[in-house]
Amino acid sequence: MLRSMYSGIAGMKNFQQKLDVISNNIANVNTQGFKKGRPTFQDMMSQQTGAAAGAEGNRGGVNAKQIGLGSELGSIDTVDTQGSLQNTGRELDLAISGSGYFKLENPQGGENLYTRSGNFYLDNGGNIVNADGHYLLNAGDGRINIDANAQSFSIDSAGNINVVGQNGNTNGAGQIGLATFNNPGGLEKVGGNIFRASLNSGVANDVAPGAGGAGEIVSGSLEMSNVDLSEEFTEMITAQRGFQANTRGITTADEVLQELLNIKR
Repeated sequence: MLRSMYSGIAGMKNFQQKLDVISNNIANVNTQGFKKGRPTFQDMMSQQTGAAAGAEGNRGGVNAKQIGLGSELGSIDTVDTQGSLQNTGRELDLAISGSGYFKLENPQGGENLYTRSGNFYLDNGGNIVNADGHYLLNAGDGRINIDANAQSFSIDSAGNINVVGQNGNTNGAGQIGLATFNNPGGLEKVGGNIFRASLNSGVANDVAPGAGGAGEIVSGSLEMSNVDLSEEFTEMITAQRGFQANTRGITTADEVLQELLNIKR
């Protein structure tokens, strides 16, 4: 009886973690560039009560007798699919249509950081930064600066920044760089719509927008979250029912134990 109770406890913990992931997805349904999580389960080790045996003489083979001991969390995947693009009309709102990530300068130094959230701004020095002040980097990992005296500027699909000066002449201010990864699902979320490369994501491949398998830049738009509310609510119901079913299994096992205790009476 104790095996069934512990199997039920393991199932309850798993569905609780699934609900945690689903709740986080729903909380970020309007977060620009957010990539939803997806939990997967796997069965735990099984107790073998009888070994398998092959065919021998006049006797056929016998399968092993195994009793499962519950389930465990297999993985929490980052689903790296394209989110829908929302038109804003603001020049420094940038979206990536396709693969790739914007490169940001890590304020603590060291490796670069990466994001799909393209709401950028100009600081008082004319540098393009994100909402937390991280510098947007060009193809050569340098900062991108726009002259404060410029009349206007535009960004094309290849990430080229064209600036119109006071004299009306157009000059280039560099090209926005992107990074791609062999396994983008292996990137680590560090908060603030930012990802960090991990041992399993692979190193960043520095590419230009529209080249090397990277997507193009869409100026005046933002990529929204790839969370589908209808799917999340369906998964929430499934997790809730699974949790309830495991609690019912524990209750049933407890009732059987109670009957055993009452035999002596």
